[in-house]
Amino acid sequence: MSANILTVDDSASIRLTTKMTLTNAGYTVTEAADGAQGLAAAKAGHYDLIITDLNMPVMDGLTMIEELRKLPTHTGVPIIFLTTESDADLKARAKAAGATGWLTKPFDPENLVKIARKVLGK
Repeated sequence: MSANILTVDDSASIRLTTKMTLTNAGYTVTEAADGAQGLAAAKAGHYDLIITDLNMPVMDGLTMIEELRKLPTHTGVPIIFLTTESDADLKARAKAAGATGWLTKPFDPENLVKIARKVLGK
């Protein structure tokens, strides 16, 4: 059975690359263009993993994670940040908000699949 992954990023090219990489690895991918769309999609469906950007219009990734973690249905869902940011304070805030991991852009597609497999346990 394929895992369902939600990707949230305001960059169409990053969404495309992420979707192609994960789809080729056998995952089902749903896309959202900002944190508000991501939150709505997460509430509407079931996802085994959420990959989100940090800096986005409407709602940033950190706020989206904080909102998701308030929902009982999303307490155990792994959430990976995929961002250009690598600031240690930001990483600490993301971890405190409930982020499972951190991947810096530009990312290596193989590394993304490896992290997805690791957090999904498959």
